[in-house]
Amino acid sequence: MAEVEREFIHERTLVGLDTAVANGKHGGRPPAVDGDMLTVTLRRRDTQESVTAIRAHLGIGRSTLYRTLAAYEKPAPPRPKHVGQ
Repeated sequence: MAEVEREFIHERTLVGLDTAVANGKHGGRPPAVDGDMLTVTLRRRDTQESVTAIRAHLGIGRSTLYRTLAAYEKPAPPRPKHVGQ
């Protein structure tokens, strides 16, 4: 009986998550760096400003700034080649 109840709970949870996604909601922590902060970061980096000065201005941690820059600079994955072309 407990296994059946557990399966019902699992199914209802999945339905609730799908409903939330359909309504534009998502779980988790919000990103520390938004689009405006990324723009400021890139402009200041282009002017050869130090990471310490940039992170102090934005009020974020050094590792957060490095992670953001690494994600921005990551090249796009290659597009798959179609067979027969």
